[in-house]
Amino acid sequence: MWKALRMGAKDISGTGPGSKRVGQDDTRSEGSEQDFQNPAADFDVIEVVGTIKWFDAGKGFGFIVPDTGGADVLLHVTCLRRDGYQTAYEGARIVVEALNRPGGLQAFRIVSMDESTARHPAQMPAARTHVHVEPTSKLERLEVKWFNRVRGFGFLSAGEGHPDIFIHMETLRQFGLTELRPGQFVLARYGDGPKGLMVAEIRPDGWGDAPSSH
Repeated sequence: MWKALRMGAKDISGTGPGSKRVGQDDTRSEGSEQDFQNPAADFDVIEVVGTIKWFDAGKGFGFIVPDTGGADVLLHVTCLRRDGYQTAYEGARIVVEALNRPGGLQAFRIVSMDESTARHPAQMPAARTHVHVEPTSKLERLEVKWFNRVRGFGFLSAGEGHPDIFIHMETLRQFGLTELRPGQFVLARYGDGPKGLMVAEIRPDGWGDAPSSH
């Protein structure tokens, strides 16, 4: 049964006049996103109004900054294409219905998108890069010790007596995650970086039971 949270003026609970459950009238299916193929999954649905933070067509995803603040919302290319869009440009205004997944909010349906405020790709700065490391560990269950979205990095812990493991925001984005909370557990592989151990791959806790779609 879908549960719905209200954000803004639109009722998406499926109980109000003219409203509908996500997936009720939409038979389109494109891509391999598990949540798009199985809309009956027990995730909360939230309407989000915000701005495109960035979108990488090569990677197939990007993020939305909600007007109300809080965590960025993952926008996957599958969601764009199933609603008739090929890409999204930084600065564009967008309204989406999002799934509240364990790894963070993810856009499920594009309600509207206004590109009049978007930045043309030619105006965009060069892509940000950071150090990539080759993993030398197995996929381990680690605890988030500290993470700061503004500063763009944090640390994971394998337990007392083990060195902290650096995690960069770009690595989170690479694997479709938007943020980490202290005390949260994740699955990660790591290797040797310039200043110590660094995360090379990160997945939500329990990913082995439900393979990630990125």
